[in-house]
Amino acid sequence: MAIGPEFASATAPVPASESVVISVDAMGGDLGPAAVVAGLADSMAQHPQMAAILHGDESVLAPLLARHAILANRCTLRHAQRVVTMEDKPAQVMRHGAGTSMWGAIDSVKEGEAQAAVSCGNTGALMAVSMLRLRKLPGLNRPAIASLFPTPTAGKMNVMLDMGADVKADAGDLLQFAFMGASYARNGLSIARPRVGLLNVGTEEHKGRAELQEAHALMSQRAEAGDFDYIGFVEGTDILSDRVDVIVTDGFTGNVALKAIEGTARTVGDLLRQSLTSTLMAKLGALLARGALGRLQRRIDPRRVNGGVFLGLNGTVVKSHGSADATGVAAAIGLAHQLAQARFIERLAARVASAEVAGQDAAQDKSGTNSGTGSSPTE
Repeated sequence: MAIGPEFASATAPVPASESVVISVDAMGGDLGPAAVVAGLADSMAQHPQMAAILHGDESVLAPLLARHAILANRCTLRHAQRVVTMEDKPAQVMRHGAGTSMWGAIDSVKEGEAQAAVSCGNTGALMAVSMLRLRKLPGLNRPAIASLFPTPTAGKMNVMLDMGADVKADAGDLLQFAFMGASYARNGLSIARPRVGLLNVGTEEHKGRAELQEAHALMSQRAEAGDFDYIGFVEGTDILSDRVDVIVTDGFTGNVALKAIEGTARTVGDLLRQSLTSTLMAKLGALLARGALGRLQRRIDPRRVNGGVFLGLNGTVVKSHGSADATGVAAAIGLAHQLAQARFIERLAARVASAEVAGQDAAQDKSGTNSGTGSSPTE
């Protein structure tokens, strides 16, 4: 894992012998707290030095915790009477959310009791509470949500952001997304020098809106400061490819792409299932190919890469899919543990600071160029 020169020894990874505490909202998922507690137990089994603070209704959670002996001495239960529902508006939660399990989970990170928080709850409300309680990193314009996508190479995942934290993003925001996405790829996926691409309607340099053209120029100039390789514009077909490691876009485009990919995967799965059960011969073929089909299912199983990371806040927050089962919850908690152990938030803060300096340099360069020649820096 490459560490840039701006990182001091204080950001060295947490020693494996030291405990990492994860704060978990137990009440927000579609499948209820039982799936969250089971996922926490599974993740505890994979990470012997992990501890947890579990937030929710004590009368509901205590019997669930009693079913998993592994949680007995490693999980602290924090009672929260109220729950943020999927129907609650973010503005309402910001005003009246104190006392909910989601609020408590974020506050444990704010108060330094935990290194990261995980919730399956309402995405808009979670982002609102996280921004309210944790605040944005100094110099950051907009936070972003980063998600992982599978590629043809076994074990390789691509990072894409923003997935819907904000539908707008100007050129400066996209540059900050590139710095944050590259930092996530380094610390979350162990990619020493990530390849970053800017999502566009084509790879030709003349294509795209004005803000994309400006962001393209900024990333080309500032890639070295972000310790990544900028490969230029990429298309939608590159999201699941080996050509790139980090895909940068605005939240509107990213969320549409995410939903389209999820819908396509479900449709292909349904069609494959129908084809393999349509006739006796098809069923026999499926039986013979069961091992290969099982391996394919594990590679593309969205539960195993569950977890959108909120980037740009003074704390690590992982948003699990609302419908996640125990396997999905365990994956989200495992990701939070990995980022916390790598001291990701400290490293990300340093990258955001360097992105701000890069942006200021770019603005000065642009001003100087315009005053001297009257030409555009992208021409």
